[in-house]
Amino acid sequence: MKFLIPQIFALLLGGTLHAGESEKPNVILVMTDDQGYGDLSCHGNPILKTPELDKMHAESVRFTDFHVSPFCTPTRAALMTGNHPGYTGAYRTSSGRSMMHPDEKTIAHLFAEAGYATGMAGKWHLGDNAPHRPQDRGFDDVVWHRCGGIGQASDYWGNDYFDDTYERVTPGSRVGKFEAFEGYCTDVFFREGIRFIEENREDPFFLYLALNAPHGPYRVPPEWAKPYQGNKDVANANFYGMIANIDHNMGLLRRRLEELGLAENTVLIFMTDNGTSAGAKFQGLDSEALLGYNAGMRGKKSSVYDGGHRVPFFIHWPGGGLTGGKDIDTMAAHIDILPTLAELCQIPVGPGYEPDGISLKPLLEGSTDEWPREHHVVQYHGGAYGKALPPGPLAYSTVMTERWRLVNSDGQALFDIEADPAQREDVSARHPKVVKRLRGLYDPFWEKVSPRLSPVRIDLGNPDEPKTQLCSQDWHMETGNPPWNFGSIRKLPRVTGPWLVNVKRPGRYRFTLRQWPAEAGKPVIAERARIEIAGQESESAVKSGSKGVEFELVLEAGPTSLVTYLYDAEGKAGGAYFTDVEWLGNP
Repeated sequence: MKFLIPQIFALLLGGTLHAGESEKPNVILVMTDDQGYGDLSCHGNPILKTPELDKMHAESVRFTDFHVSPFCTPTRAALMTGNHPGYTGAYRTSSGRSMMHPDEKTIAHLFAEAGYATGMAGKWHLGDNAPHRPQDRGFDDVVWHRCGGIGQASDYWGNDYFDDTYERVTPGSRVGKFEAFEGYCTDVFFREGIRFIEENREDPFFLYLALNAPHGPYRVPPEWAKPYQGNKDVANANFYGMIANIDHNMGLLRRRLEELGLAENTVLIFMTDNGTSAGAKFQGLDSEALLGYNAGMRGKKSSVYDGGHRVPFFIHWPGGGLTGGKDIDTMAAHIDILPTLAELCQIPVGPGYEPDGISLKPLLEGSTDEWPREHHVVQYHGGAYGKALPPGPLAYSTVMTERWRLVNSDGQALFDIEADPAQREDVSARHPKVVKRLRGLYDPFWEKVSPRLSPVRIDLGNPDEPKTQLCSQDWHMETGNPPWNFGSIRKLPRVTGPWLVNVKRPGRYRFTLRQWPAEAGKPVIAERARIEIAGQESESAVKSGSKGVEFELVLEAGPTSLVTYLYDAEGKAGGAYFTDVEWLGNP
């Protein structure tokens, strides 16, 4: 097991590392979206300039072998709960599998229960409806966009990264209100994060600043992309420009913390949610970079090779001795963040949490004790594009130790990551005992997560969400992905699927079926509409020019499924990609 020079590090930290008795540390966790390990100049990128993040890197403790999931939602679920994503139920980005089981408690719950103000700005991607929204999961002060990216289907109609409309939730209420904001999305989210800090500076706070950038579509004010345009070695100038803008905002955030006198006692973390999406060009998902820089790794976002899930992780806390630019090369992961922050802030992790991760505090203190983690498992349940749904054992997984990677993607391969960091040579034939051992380490992981790879339901009639706005991205498809973006929806695909729902209150409900969000004001292009829920069916003609087809049904409380159909003149049916549901009261 590899450790930082322990005696020196422990001396620098003054022995043990924890919050003072009189003043709890603040915590700010900044996570970018689709920025890879190589998308930083401090990690060797020869073109991209990130001076503010380079400065933080130089002043922080860095985990150099830190792993997340290969794509958005699973990383967020693991970060929130400390559990493997499959166990939480949120292990894909759509198809009704991006929401956590209601019994999962989050890091926001943990901090709120300890007396912290909890704030979140940016991308959530763990459910758009109750009981899965950030305000349902422990955050009091929220400004967020829906779905997996700004401008995707369930996001507010017309959002395009500039002067967008996001949902604001104020402390004391779970009912959000849409609000128009001025400016570029990243600037807005940092501005809202700083506003939260200023409003809570007299008390301890936990801020989750979850940026949607540099996720596609790659849009940024032109001045940020300009330095990279025309460079033949740059895969995507706008992608680099989005990171440059993030870097600028990180500088503004850190300077404001200094001005407010909060920097000393604030734990500041910077990380990303998966490998790069556009920092380099690849052949498929699993190649080395063909153009651009990927820090010598194989794989990009959605790959189970290291380039898909090894990411930056910087932690800075002057008051706790986490400064000075030190590397820790022991393998760590997203599931470790909750227990680590809990221990640093002296918050008990009580019943209802039980994280799979372990606290990294001993490593931060330079402990010489044997590290308890022998291995870590990353799995892309269902594979890219949902081609391997329903999820099964081993498929698209990697069993990792600090030396070995047993990859199950298109076949099984073993790599010695220390000798071969680019994962070019399969050495499984030379090390059959290693393969057998790592294969055996996978089985307990699957035994734990597989029973929880089960459907998670959306509430109907929840008092905290007066109108439930359903989107086809959450249809629970048996295989593949449902229509989740307007590129597919505008073609009116002849497909439908069930929303798995939980009727919270018995009574009369109104259902309004559409092919576009209500804000778009577009007519329904169909001849007939039909709805099926809780053993009931109802059908209606569609009036010419109608912007929504309404049904009213009386429902009992309990779990069920909702399926919609919109038929064209030939009798071919697609679903109502957008369906609003309102509880009207008792029948």
